[in-house]
Amino acid sequence: MGILQWLFDAKIEFGHGQFILWREVLGNLFGLLSALGGMRRKVWAWPLGIIGNLLLLTVFLGAVFGTPNPVNLLGQAGRQVMFIITSVYGWYRWRRASQGGGSAVEPRWASWGTRALLVVVLVAGTALLTPLFGALGSYPPVWADAWIFMGSLLATYGMAKGWTEFWLIWVAVDIVGVPLLVSAGYYASALMYVFYGCFTLTGFFVWWRVNRRERVSVETAMPDPRVSREQLPR
Repeated sequence: MGILQWLFDAKIEFGHGQFILWREVLGNLFGLLSALGGMRRKVWAWPLGIIGNLLLLTVFLGAVFGTPNPVNLLGQAGRQVMFIITSVYGWYRWRRASQGGGSAVEPRWASWGTRALLVVVLVAGTALLTPLFGALGSYPPVWADAWIFMGSLLATYGMAKGWTEFWLIWVAVDIVGVPLLVSAGYYASALMYVFYGCFTLTGFFVWWRVNRRERVSVETAMPDPRVSREQLPR
């Protein structure tokens, strides 16, 4: 109980009454390690991410857990729950794939139809959740909180499926997330979002190169002219 009590109360104070909760720092560090593992396609990325999600869940429900920052960001808190559920699915998929002796996931491009569906779901989901989050008392602008929630859901699902585009969804989340978190006083998370934005762009190009390398390998291994380019992984 002593460690848990310290974890809930510990904070870093700076400026005139400003502070950062250690739970927020630790949660984001676990999230960063998870993103690094995801870029390297390591199964351990998922359980580390879950630990970070649990810590951040208590941070973004400040009024519920009686933390020094009484602001509730329901989209941010809700996405931690969503992360945990989706991460269990991703952990299962990647672990199962790695048991065959290969990589946990093989990066691939989503089809144009899937890309269009992702955009539609992101925009429509944001529009539907905005009044709901507003009624529940989420911090304004509420649409930004809803956008972050929907984008995080789609990005995590895309990572589990191995779609290279999931990195770009994270970039869209980070662009909206930084100003929202700064205005709400979650400075550690805002700073991490800036770093995540750069990191996710790097992850996109890393997976892009892996995708191209594996495509060249397939084309080399299957020189049969009867095999059309449309049949090869994109």
